Amino acid sequence: MLAQMPAGESGGMSSVAAVKRTPYYVDPVLLDLSTILPLPPAQDSETTKQELAYVHKIEQTRTPQQVAQAQADDKEESLFIYAGVIGTQFTKADLPLTATLSGHVHNDEAVLSDALKDIYKRPRPYNYDSSLHPVCKTDKEPSYPSGHSMSGYLLAFTMAQIVPEKRQEILVRADEYAHDRVVCGVHYPSDTEASRRLAYTIFGYMMGNPRFQKDLAAARTETRQHLGLPL
Repeated sequence: MLAQMPAGESGGMSSVAAVKRTPYYVDPVLLDLSTILPLPPAQDSETTKQELAYVHKIEQTRTPQQVAQAQADDKEESLFIYAGVIGTQFTKADLPLTATLSGHVHNDEAVLSDALKDIYKRPRPYNYDSSLHPVCKTDKEPSYPSGHSMSGYLLAFTMAQIVPEKRQEILVRADEYAHDRVVCGVHYPSDTEASRRLAYTIFGYMMGNPRFQKDLAAARTETRQHLGLPL
């Protein structure tokens, strides 16, 4: 049964607004993503009906292994989601500069995505369709765009600068990470696709920031030395 959110309800935006973050590499005023992000599909649109059908299909066919991976990805939003690609030596404990860079990138994702969620207020699939059974953390925070997915792509682009030899594998893992939001049952595919497209714009902006370039260079040297890769 589909339950439309009451008019005027914020969709749990208090949980978003409660966390005040300070931008580190981005300036949300200069980088106004609302000017390029399309409106999400209307809740009564054919697109949303098709997306809900797809989320139901994923729910019915997801394997225990897929659920376990999606739940693990739900809990991790850092460069170290790419340890499976980079290798077992790629750990937070051994790479403090890289971990710090990762934290700043994730922080800036939240600065940008939280503001967009507040604009579009798209309800999560399970908040709109109560017959869905998500397997990851749930709340009433809006769905569009996907913060996890945006973080995953920004971190992937960062990781590809550090270990460009693994660029293709990193980007494939980023797509898997984003898709796991649908496996979780907490996002529509259009939420994750919007995040993927925005991440290219955001990362291009970050690459022009001397502060980001300095931190990226330090993380690159640290990681490559630790992994025994040429500088």
